[in-house]
Amino acid sequence: MEHKAAIVLAMFGTTVESALKGLLNIHAKMTVRFPAIPVRIAFTSNIIRRRWQKRAADPAYLHAHPDIPVEILGVRTVLAVIADLQDQGYDSIVLQPTHIAMGEEYLDLGTYVDSLLRMGTVKKTKYKPFHKIALGRPALGTYGPIHPYADDITAAAKALAADAEMARAARAALVYMGHGNEHFPSAGSYVELARRMRTLHPDVLTLIGNVEGFPSLDDVIGELQRSEAKRVLLKPFMVVAGDHSVKDMAGPEEDSWKSVLEQEGFEVHAVERGLGEIDDFANIFVRNAAEAAADAGIFLK
Repeated sequence: MEHKAAIVLAMFGTTVESALKGLLNIHAKMTVRFPAIPVRIAFTSNIIRRRWQKRAADPAYLHAHPDIPVEILGVRTVLAVIADLQDQGYDSIVLQPTHIAMGEEYLDLGTYVDSLLRMGTVKKTKYKPFHKIALGRPALGTYGPIHPYADDITAAAKALAADAEMARAARAALVYMGHGNEHFPSAGSYVELARRMRTLHPDVLTLIGNVEGFPSLDDVIGELQRSEAKRVLLKPFMVVAGDHSVKDMAGPEEDSWKSVLEQEGFEVHAVERGLGEIDDFANIFVRNAAEAAADAGIFLK
């Protein structure tokens, strides 16, 4: 029997309209790479989905924001999107997260895949809801011998070459603000990425700090002071330049990263541009989806 394939992009989401560019760029890159395959968007954040549902029901908001895509206004959960695809006859799904590291949300997606694949039928196997479901890797990779995480970190570092060049031109240290996690040991990937960036661009001090967990902003400040840096190019190490970027990173509040760094005597230039807006970085997720499909034996046209 013929098996129909589809791709689902599992995104945390954002409520900041300008930040949608990062998500939509990833979607656009995926549709260009696989023009004959439906590519659907799902948001994993309940709060963000509810905000968009409220906006979609508000005529005044729709009139003021005519450029918001229908896919965002009607965004659904991962399971809802997969259920719709199954109802439309798609039984081979590539679930590609747009997460940075292997944290709790990525592990949650793994449980979804395991549960869906266990669904069967009493009669013939061919009547199972799904033939195959593949879970793609986050940007900085995951564990296992098939796709070494170190290669993913190197690919991510190379995709950020333009950031290093921007910092070099400004004679500034390159500081990224990541999200991080207090409960999962994903910080090692961030630290290793910063080290890889410094290896590729030895004349640019690259550091990554996290909003949650290690390394913190204090850790970053310590490294900047030890290196006697004077200027800082500050960027979000997140797929979108959403609330964290607007408020926590570059906001006017005295506890924003920009304000704290300036209080410490650094000259700071903040660039509110999500990683998803960088074509080379967006293509990492396209590559990961293609490799997940190939590993699972799912044919993507």
